[in-house]
Amino acid sequence: MRPGAMGIGRAIHSDRSVLKAQVKPGTWRRMFRFVWPYRVILSMFLLIVVLDAVISVANPLIYREIINGGILGRNAGLVVRLALLLAGLSVVDAGFSILQRWVSARVGESLIFDLRTGVFGHIQRMPLAFFTRTQTGALISRLNNDVLGAQQAFTDTLSSVVSNLITVILVLGTMLVLSWQITLAALVILPVFVIPARRMSKRLAEITRESYNLNAEMNTTMSERFNVAGALLVKLFGRPGEELSEFSGRAGRVRDIGVTSALYARLFFVALLLTASLATALIYGWGGVLAIQGVLNVGTVVALTSYLARLYGPLIGLSNVQLDVMTALVSFDRVFEVLDLPPMIAEKPDAVPIPSGPATVQFQHVDFTYPSAEDVSLASLESVAVLDKTVTQPVLFDIDFTAQPGQLVALVGPSGAGKTTISYLTARIYDTRGGAVRINGVDLRDATMASLSDTVGMVTQDAHLFHDTIRANLRYAKPDATDQEIVEALHGAQISSLVESLPQGLDTVVGDRGYRLSGGEKQRLAIARLMLKAPSVVVLDEATAHLDSESEAALQQALAIALRDRTSLVIAHRLSTVRAADQILVIDNGRIVERGTHDELITTGGLYSELYHTQFGNQAA
Repeated sequence: MRPGAMGIGRAIHSDRSVLKAQVKPGTWRRMFRFVWPYRVILSMFLLIVVLDAVISVANPLIYREIINGGILGRNAGLVVRLALLLAGLSVVDAGFSILQRWVSARVGESLIFDLRTGVFGHIQRMPLAFFTRTQTGALISRLNNDVLGAQQAFTDTLSSVVSNLITVILVLGTMLVLSWQITLAALVILPVFVIPARRMSKRLAEITRESYNLNAEMNTTMSERFNVAGALLVKLFGRPGEELSEFSGRAGRVRDIGVTSALYARLFFVALLLTASLATALIYGWGGVLAIQGVLNVGTVVALTSYLARLYGPLIGLSNVQLDVMTALVSFDRVFEVLDLPPMIAEKPDAVPIPSGPATVQFQHVDFTYPSAEDVSLASLESVAVLDKTVTQPVLFDIDFTAQPGQLVALVGPSGAGKTTISYLTARIYDTRGGAVRINGVDLRDATMASLSDTVGMVTQDAHLFHDTIRANLRYAKPDATDQEIVEALHGAQISSLVESLPQGLDTVVGDRGYRLSGGEKQRLAIARLMLKAPSVVVLDEATAHLDSESEAALQQALAIALRDRTSLVIAHRLSTVRAADQILVIDNGRIVERGTHDELITTGGLYSELYHTQFGNQAA
């Protein structure tokens, strides 16, 4: 397909509201910075486009000479030679077309790779608050739709603009030389098509945009209902009929839009064909009369007709240059606005590794406030018009404690007191706003990310498992782990007997988020994954919550092995699980209000004692 034809196709579907979009200054420069590595192959691409346009313009002149000098001149040799020249040019043109497509694909796919990996890598470095605010579907759209849109807009626009411009200049110039009167008459007919087509394309763009929005809504519905939790909720509340009715309404509207779009597209091309046919009739009628009168020759009339077929497409394509360019800029801008979000957690150029071996964890007068929406998110990623302007309040105040090598430090207190935030700071999910967190004397902000990942391991309340095999989920912690190491980790986590009983053993797929396993089994697999990693510091955030007594007992056995000789920070609401802790920190409203051993805190009669007696009633301490 020639660029002119692609331009016509884009013209009827393009959303002209993009012309009103505000693109950030410097987007042009950043866009060309991405394509600069491909400048050599792009130059070759543009050269091929120009040569292809020149060949397409040369053919009608050969037709003219075949008729005038060959057929009418009764020169069979000239006819054969020119026919062979046409055949040769056709072969060359076909070769150029294939080469042009290969180069375009090479540049386009490389651009997709650069943009997609850049966005994916950047999103991986974003703070956890970014993921708690943004919609997963919106992020996936940036990685897929916007990146693909940027690539298509750039490569298609570049080729079509260059090809159409060269074609229009050469064709129009040649037609004016052959007969300026007929050329101007043919151009006068063009508005008969363009004006109604503009109105038609505006309506088509509106319903196309509506279709995109409806498809996005259906995708969101499917992603929320087609996972275990969503499907269970629908079944429990007995609403599958309502869900189907709502989905059918949207799908039906998309169907109706599809029918309307197909009709509009056909009307568009029929109108274009009709306009071209009217212009052709004009050239043959007027040109034929002039040929009879001896003003023009027959070959010139045929050449003018052939040129006309090559003129309308590029002219319509050029009329949408501004729209095509803005579409490319907006697509790139939407990608760049994600890349412009600060990652917040970054490794310093002079970062140092955390010394290996037994670890000492120190919190030195730590204060912390979660980042605001403006710091970590975009309104377009949250599907809101304006980001939440609420000023975030401090959640930790002057947290100061030390966990010596091999010690178990328990964090207890009411929900929302700040315990999980302390665990996040230990793993550098966030950076402190005041004070410092150190491991073996190294401020985590000065440590290499690799050494921090090797040193700290964490098991959360709801351990996440990927939709993959048990082996793959465990090797996520240690990709080069042998099967023997995996078996030893499973044995230490008190779950080896279960895995061995499964028909496919380690190759058993655990299902979406591990839903094929019970809560206790998932947690023990998470413990096995932690043991395979073998970190010096272990952080457990409510790892035994929501488990029955039997599962908790098995998990406690696994934890006893996992925490042996490791520095541990354990968050627990069940105070029975932390009675043996070397140090218990009682957190309330972001502050350490009590500290000591279980017996010491029971004796003081403070918040810990109150929580303990609330859980165990009149049982002896």
